[in-house]
Amino acid sequence: MLNEAKIRAAKARSKPWKLTDSHRLFLLVTPNGSKLWKYSYQFDGKQKTMAFGDYPRVTLREARAKRDAARMDLDDGHDPSALRKVQVDANIEAARITFELMAREWHARGAPTWAVVHAEDIMRSLVRDVFPRIGSQPVSLLTPKLVFDVLKAIEDRGAIETAKRVRQRISAVCVYAIAKGFMESDPAEKLGVALKPMRRGRQPAITDIDGLRTMIVKAEEDYARPITRLALRMLALTVVRPGELRGARWDEFEGLNGRAPLWRIPAARMKGDRDRKEELDGDHLVPLTPQVVAVMRALWPLTGGCPLLFPNNRLSDKPMSENALGYFLNRAGYHGHHVPHGFRAAFSTIMNEWAERQGKKNDRQVIDLMLAHIPKEKVEGAYNRAAYMPRRRELATAWADMLLDRVGPPHALVARPAKPMGDHSRRRLPEPVERDFLFPIGG
Repeated sequence: MLNEAKIRAAKARSKPWKLTDSHRLFLLVTPNGSKLWKYSYQFDGKQKTMAFGDYPRVTLREARAKRDAARMDLDDGHDPSALRKVQVDANIEAARITFELMAREWHARGAPTWAVVHAEDIMRSLVRDVFPRIGSQPVSLLTPKLVFDVLKAIEDRGAIETAKRVRQRISAVCVYAIAKGFMESDPAEKLGVALKPMRRGRQPAITDIDGLRTMIVKAEEDYARPITRLALRMLALTVVRPGELRGARWDEFEGLNGRAPLWRIPAARMKGDRDRKEELDGDHLVPLTPQVVAVMRALWPLTGGCPLLFPNNRLSDKPMSENALGYFLNRAGYHGHHVPHGFRAAFSTIMNEWAERQGKKNDRQVIDLMLAHIPKEKVEGAYNRAAYMPRRRELATAWADMLLDRVGPPHALVARPAKPMGDHSRRRLPEPVERDFLFPIGG
């Protein structure tokens, strides 16, 4: 039996010589002084030798552990040398299967079943936030700590919701890698509880008029369907809830060719409980400014033949995706800073401040009514939803004038491309309406 003292005392000779341990483990001392661990065994009637590394990098205890593992393989009827070669080859192959490689394969597999915008958003988040940190890491070596560091970096810039979505996407890639045999567990699976919670009740919003105007201009310059651009502008002008805009129907509009156009949103489509949706005279009335009517004129050649103003790209009888406007703002760089619902907070903040400087006595109540907010002291069903209509129209006009000051006309949004175009694009634009155009509905 060997011990550390015997091993250290072994000196080089003119020829290689052995120091034997138990169960065929021995230390080979070479003429140049190297000391190499070897294990001699028989398999299938043949004499074989395994190398366990050099001393002192591999200690006596470690060499014996390697020998014992090899003996267990032999007891199970396996050749330990062959098993090790298979493991080495597997390790080399695993090193080639990086997270980025697996993520792109997962994305290519799923993209045909996703909306184009959603697929682009997923890949954009991976390229921006994930690949630079763990893209080159073999998936088999990913740990919860490595993944959490990626998510923490996203959180640190204030993008709490993005961190949660990225965790879900990393987890989906890992599950795919598990299915392909490249991973044993998902290191992102349980990290959701370690992330910062979302702040409920408040949605991010830009609440200064210059910043809001800049955001609209920047977003409208980004790639998107013309319908999406026009929807964003109409949402900003009318400050209805995003769901109310998505479901807007041409037959809900009145007087579009006159001086007092109006959007009558049925009570059944408004936010609220069953009583609210069944309330008599409960329609929400939205006075339309010339800027809103201009948006609708630009929109008419695109969707005037549909029941909905903003139909789904694939199914014209269904509204546009509930995520379309949110993704649009995210792509423009406003994720975590402004959401579609944020136009309502912006309108409330900016117009209440404006009303304090140059408004009238009841403007605060008028602003609440424009947002379909019912004062706490009022009974829902007894509230006059048509009150203050002339003043509501004046405030809507003041808001539109401030919001779109030096912003281009809506018909220009139709000509902007939905995606990068080649030099020889065959894209055909619809003819805009004539100056004397009259809406055949809502007239």
